[in-house]
Amino acid sequence: MEGPLWTETHAPSLSELPQPSVRDALTRAVDQPMNLVLYGPQGVGKTAAVRALAREAHDDETDLVELNVDDFFSRTKTEIKNDPRFESFLVGRSRMSKRDMINRVLKESASYAPVSGEYKTVLLDNAEAIREDFQQALRRVMERHHRTTQFVIATRQPSKLIPPIRSRCFNVPVREPTHGETVAVLERVVEAEGVEYDADGLEYVAGYADGDLRRAILGAQTTAEDADEVTMQAAYEALGEVGLTERVEEMLTAAEAGEFSDARNTLDDLLVDEGYSGQEILADILAVSRSRRSGRELTALHRLAGEVDLDLAEGTSDRIHLGRLLAELGR
Repeated sequence: MEGPLWTETHAPSLSELPQPSVRDALTRAVDQPMNLVLYGPQGVGKTAAVRALAREAHDDETDLVELNVDDFFSRTKTEIKNDPRFESFLVGRSRMSKRDMINRVLKESASYAPVSGEYKTVLLDNAEAIREDFQQALRRVMERHHRTTQFVIATRQPSKLIPPIRSRCFNVPVREPTHGETVAVLERVVEAEGVEYDADGLEYVAGYADGDLRRAILGAQTTAEDADEVTMQAAYEALGEVGLTERVEEMLTAAEAGEFSDARNTLDDLLVDEGYSGQEILADILAVSRSRRSGRELTALHRLAGEVDLDLAEGTSDRIHLGRLLAELGR
């Protein structure tokens, strides 16, 4: 996509969150800081909701510390150490184990004083990927810094959290927005952008997203960039399945040629910029592969896809598991 993503430039305020129960719960958390677990499907607005909470609660944006669990557990020690967000915590500590690196970043992020007010907010995103031993370390950090730090855990699978952490947090379920709520969000965004639209166009984009708010907003942006408007015809032409299939074919061609970096870049575009879910991409990979493979090769691919589908259903990183499939295709 050209320019900044609309999901960033039109991030909602607390009052603009589409789900009333989430609005109410987070509004209470502004006046009475508490540890929270936000849980719900991918793309329903958990991270955006926490950012809205932090903007309402803190005068300084640095009092929100975002730690995406996938930034740790899917990366090497060198990648973690060289990340500009973490390098100040790890200077002169190159001999630390990966586990100790993660623990240090977590402790240091929680320990420094808030810039404004009496507390800061630490968001742990995609928390379903945290191993139990790290959760025990997190529990100790939460206990030590409970007076100055509000911990917010965002996850697709709250059952993966250990009971001592769950008992220290207030649960906030984040359901998929209804079709009408999604249309209302899209209307706010396209009007802010000054883009021409009609009701049928917004309805089509909302239906295409099927409850995934991030995908809806990015779908509207794709349509607007393609046609300078968001109408039914423009949305149909911009968001038809052929667009996904062409990108998946490009990704598979790169993977089968051993060009894994190119394949993974396309995968990142589909997951992040285009807002597709891992299951959608996996389904299209199988559809495309049926025209490329047969016999034992196709059987082996379906067996691997079954394993990947199970991992995706368990709520861990879509990027890691689909990346594994692409690497196997390269082999």
